[in-house]
This record gives sequence, C-alpha cells and structure tokens, in this order.
Amino acid sequence: MSKLPILMYHNICQSKSGSNKLTVSAHNLERQFQYLTDNNYKTFHFSDLEKMKSIPEKSIVLTFDDVTENQLIYALPLLEKYKLKASFFIPFKYIAKTDLWNENGESAQKIMTIEQLKQLPPDIIELGYHSYEHNRYQELNALEIQDDFLKCEQEINTHNLNVYPAVAYPYGNYPKKSTEKANFKALLSQNKMKFGLKIGNRPNTFPFKDTYEIKRIDIKGLDNLIVFRLKIKFGKLKLF
Repeated sequence: MSKLPILMYHNICQSKSGSNKLTVSAHNLERQFQYLTDNNYKTFHFSDLEKMKSIPEKSIVLTFDDVTENQLIYALPLLEKYKLKASFFIPFKYIAKTDLWNENGESAQKIMTIEQLKQLPPDIIELGYHSYEHNRYQELNALEIQDDFLKCEQEINTHNLNVYPAVAYPYGNYPKKSTEKANFKALLSQNKMKFGLKIGNRPNTFPFKDTYEIKRIDIKGLDNLIVFRLKIKFGKLKLF
C-alpha cells in the first residue's frame, strides 16, 4: 500500500503579513507548489483516484475549502503555472455571498459566484461538496443531514454545475459514535457520495481503508517550507 498525503487549504492572501491559521500567503503557496514540482510529485483529482488501484510513489492531493474568491485570484494562477490539479469544495448556501459561518473575528471573505465556478478549468479544478450550510454534521440529525444534501443537489441542478460526489466535512466534523456514524455513512451512500474527507492530519494509505474517513493534513499560514515538507511525510507533528 502507498502513502497518499491530502493537503487542506483555505484562504490565500497577497502579502505574508496577512498569513494566519486559515490563510496562506501567495508567496508561501508558490514555494510549496515549486517544491512539489521540483520533487516530481503528481497531483490527482478524486475522480482519478476512483479509477486507480495503485498510485505512483510521489502522489499527492491538493484540496481547498470554501471556494473563496481569493483562491480564484491567487491559487488558480499558481496551479496553472505549476501544472497541478486541485479539488475545490463548495458550501452551496454561500455562493456569491461571504463566509458568514466564520465567527472568529477574521475579515469576511467573498465566495465565488456561479459564473466564476463555471469558468474554473476542469482539467485543473475539480469541484466537490462542502455541505449546504457549513454546519457540523455531528450536530445534525439524519433528517437535517438529508435535507442539507437535497439543498446541495438543488443548487447543482438549478445552475448546471459539474460537481464530483466527494464531500469535505465542515470543520472535519462528523458523527463519531458507532450507531450515529453508521447511519451517517449510510446517508452518504444513499446520496451517492464516493469519498468523505475529515481532517486526521496524517497521510492516507492507498487504496483507502475507509472512503468516508479520508484524512487531510491542515496547511497553515505560518508553516515554513521545512514544516510543509515534514507534514507531507509525517502529517502534523506535536511541535507544530
């Protein structure tokens, strides 16, 4: 079995001074992408992984949550420059609005419009689900989770969006108790989700042991290149 690190990004900013827990500067993002390219890493979409039984030794998945406009401005040109693929996960209620779910005092970030989402190059960007309302799945009952998925589908069908059935759980959160977890995974299956992404902060083994508990590694704005390299290899270490 091969190791597959899946990286999780959120906001991208122009200046290093704007870096924080959820925001990586364009400068640092470019250094990270340059490192991946220089070291012959190959990126994949989840639709690619679905068809694969094995992966090359240096494989990696890049994911960006929330489809903020800053990802369009700063991340997309770098992905194009370094010929890397990425998955962007949509919180459907907030399309063309701002990240209203954030209550941590950070300045509001614009969410891409339908037109912007449709203009993303599909060979580089694969769209996925990030729920409808960006609520914690663990705090919702089965009917509320099902309603959330139905609202996502309504947005997709209304706007004719091409969205791959992979869902990044908001806050990495999902039911943990055995019965609730089993029911949650049954709902994912009923809604034809092929992959479900938590956090976990460790590289995955591939093929995945559980396609609904895929781990992602949180890349933070203050991570330097050494920390980035270590995270790809080991995941989050205690000193970070």
